[in-house]
Amino acid sequence: MPNPPHQTPPIPSDHDTLNPVLPRDKTWGWFAIFNVWANDVQSLFGYSLVASLFISYGVSGWTAFAALITAGLLVMFLVNLSGAAGEKYGIPYPVFARASMGTSGARLPALLRAIVAVFWYGVQVYFASSALALLIRSLTGISDGALFMGMTGVDWLSFLLVWVFHILIFWRGMGWVETFLNIAGPFVYLVMIGLVVVLWNRADGQLLSQAQTIFSNPEGTVWTETSGFVAIVGTMVAYFAAVMINFSDFSRFARDKRAMTIGNLTGLPLNMILFSALALLTTAGAAVVFGEALINPTEIVERTDSVILAVIAAITFFAATVGINLVANFIPAVNGIANMAPKRIGFRMAGIITSVFALIIGGFWTSFISQVGIDGFVNTLGATLAPLYGILIADYYLIRKQQLSLDDLYAPKGGLYYYGNGWNDHALVAFGVAAVFSVAAVWVPVLNQLSGYAWLIGALLGGAIYYRRSKPA
Repeated sequence: MPNPPHQTPPIPSDHDTLNPVLPRDKTWGWFAIFNVWANDVQSLFGYSLVASLFISYGVSGWTAFAALITAGLLVMFLVNLSGAAGEKYGIPYPVFARASMGTSGARLPALLRAIVAVFWYGVQVYFASSALALLIRSLTGISDGALFMGMTGVDWLSFLLVWVFHILIFWRGMGWVETFLNIAGPFVYLVMIGLVVVLWNRADGQLLSQAQTIFSNPEGTVWTETSGFVAIVGTMVAYFAAVMINFSDFSRFARDKRAMTIGNLTGLPLNMILFSALALLTTAGAAVVFGEALINPTEIVERTDSVILAVIAAITFFAATVGINLVANFIPAVNGIANMAPKRIGFRMAGIITSVFALIIGGFWTSFISQVGIDGFVNTLGATLAPLYGILIADYYLIRKQQLSLDDLYAPKGGLYYYGNGWNDHALVAFGVAAVFSVAAVWVPVLNQLSGYAWLIGALLGGAIYYRRSKPA
């Protein structure tokens, strides 16, 4: 019997946001999980990140391409580990974290994950608004005016409209986001293929030669290629770090373990191969046609001077970015914020809090975050979350042997995971030590050579310290 189409969970009431999903409600097949990853990879931010990696590390295209595929396989393995408890017990990440951090201490990782989700939510609102701004300019012919905080009047209007649009969606319910995810994914690929065709025609046959130049880097040394490979893998793992740590927020809806693992297998490596190849060809074509490397597809579409392509691309990229934003960023942010005070903060209140912070973060994107650099921003967020992943996995697999007590996870006091005062001191120590080191590996010059390993180092160090302090005598 074929799997049903992608089904998003119904909007929770104010009283059951964190409750376990009942077996009858676990309806996601493998295609549902595939679609989550497809749209996550296809977002405008994801394209900009992948395109920038082809030109930032001084490696050949083959090395960059191999690193992206390796990262996809590694992330697939890691999310299968972190999603197992959600699939088995139907619990979201903030509840899963109570086993290792304590019933009160879990508020710390849930809040950190919510902060990261809110950051991504605001950034994705900005990137979605760039697609809407492209649509407005294409249809009206309005030229750019004066800049305010790095954006024009059209940019700000588009940003505010997209921000309000997100609020309307979550206020009405999440069910119809299914349409975004199922339609936008294939159409993004169609538009990108169309964009490659347009650039191919305008490049007078030079697109492939430009791509081959990128793939062959005769000046690159073995050390450059190796260090670049590691750095790209590390950056892409860090990019998915937020979803990896809270993947139980999605796997809790999976019909069974097979649906989760097949969805991850088809959703990660396959999408990374296809999307990376299209990003490479598009970047190479833009370099030939426009004389510069452009990493934002909306800028490339805008320069083609094709109104039809601009309209189709703007609508498609807008739909893809909004869809994944609501699922991959909005849900974990709401769950994390609601976990701070489950009896007082409901789904809609947590959504409003998320939206207000997203307005600030998205508005400051061009004036602050973009100046730090995409890869630096991604690596910093990933390094902060890395120890939490290691602690979570060490506790569930090595300490708990994949056995949890639902009653104790939801017990406010006195349960197995209360640890005397609601906080697990072993987990706090492991997180503090590992987080300092992993973030330092990104920013401290003397540790720069370890920046590509920042996420893995943080996760391994956090897990090792936690296991050493927690293992039975």
